[in-house]
Amino acid sequence: MFFIDTIETEGLGNRSYLAGGAATAAVVDPPRDIDRVIAAAAARGVRISHVVETHLHNDYVTGGLDLARLTGAAYLVPAGARVSFARTPVADGDTVGVDDGIALRALATPGHTPHHTSYVLEEHGRVAAVFTGGSLLIGSVGRPDLVEPRLTEELARAQHASAHRLAAELPDETAVLPTHGFGSFCSASPSGGGDATTIGKEKIVNDALVKDVDRFVSDLLAGLEDVPAYYAHMGPANAAGPDPVDLSTPPLTDAADIAERLAAGEWVVDLRNRIAFAEGHVAGSFNFEAEGKIATYLAWMIPWGKPVTLLAESPAQLAAAQRELVRVGLDRPAAAATGTPREWMPEGHGPRSFPRATFADLATHSAGGTRDTGSPTVVLDVRRDSERAEGWIAGSVHIPVHELHRRLAEVPPGTVWVHCAGGMRAAIAASLLDAAGRDVVAVDDSFDAAAEAGLPLTDGGRDRVRDR
Repeated sequence: MFFIDTIETEGLGNRSYLAGGAATAAVVDPPRDIDRVIAAAAARGVRISHVVETHLHNDYVTGGLDLARLTGAAYLVPAGARVSFARTPVADGDTVGVDDGIALRALATPGHTPHHTSYVLEEHGRVAAVFTGGSLLIGSVGRPDLVEPRLTEELARAQHASAHRLAAELPDETAVLPTHGFGSFCSASPSGGGDATTIGKEKIVNDALVKDVDRFVSDLLAGLEDVPAYYAHMGPANAAGPDPVDLSTPPLTDAADIAERLAAGEWVVDLRNRIAFAEGHVAGSFNFEAEGKIATYLAWMIPWGKPVTLLAESPAQLAAAQRELVRVGLDRPAAAATGTPREWMPEGHGPRSFPRATFADLATHSAGGTRDTGSPTVVLDVRRDSERAEGWIAGSVHIPVHELHRRLAEVPPGTVWVHCAGGMRAAIAASLLDAAGRDVVAVDDSFDAAAEAGLPLTDGGRDRVRDR
């Protein structure tokens, strides 16, 4: 009997897989922190015989090369991928035996990348599952615009053809096991199909399988959003062959050194939750919660190569953040400290703070229910374009959070009430504004509450207000 274990990387919205039989197994699209994969294999009591990549990833640094070296496994990489290291090239139709009666068969599925390859898991010749990487996802497909802008439409058409190939050649009951699509920005559109799917289910709900190619391509290209900036560095790193991961504790620092780093323009990142940060923090530091999507948003926003110092409330929080960051190529913090803000500030310096609020508070403030401070009120929306298109607070300023650090000068004067869809990105934005010396209020609330609070919303030019 075969088994398939899923290894989640929730912060990036990705999955890796360990699949095999009684003695040996293959790993599909391994994460950078390969100790989790090795532990999964040990728990199964199997030897890793093959490490398999569906494509050169653009959203994270692979652990495939390191894992293959450590385990002695064959490293299978699509033949069309241009890489600088020794590997076993895989072409369409190639089959490798993984364990007794269990094999992987390569299926060329270009679209997410030109060389993208899916792998069909077969047991004694019977199709059991297909590892689709960034090809066919749950209710969506992998985006085709991460390789080269001039290839985007061509790859979108290839993505449609690849989805149809999978649907035509595999039984309806075949389990579809993608790498992307669980919150990953590699997905062309949000997944609405739940946590698991099959070829048969995708034939009913997936746009790539229910729309003709021209309509599919037109809709897909129209819906693509900004690409996280760090993606530009992932493909080259994976093609060159990533270095082994280093999760050892970074150099520990003190208050004087933190002050010097801030004065030098380095990024000092406070990993504590947004409530604690708002209540008191080192002036000039930024808040990227360790429990949030720290890898995505910090890697997206920090100038690539700029030193970063991490401030954590505990060694465990620091270690967890390091693990998240190495997955996207932020390998070694310049320094780190654990404890409380008082320990991170020179003597005689007090912490900075700013208020948090709800949309009901904003509505009351806007209606004149709070004391006038004499400062104009600015409502700043830091959601993505697609979120704002669904509706926004009338009169609000819109700057997506990943652009804010470059566009701070565009925020009008006044007290800035900053919001997102739930609070995490608003906290990041509030910390950037606070570090720049602005008066800020972080709206820590679900955007659904804006209408409930009676704030005037507009949608495509139509105003709509819901009574409180």
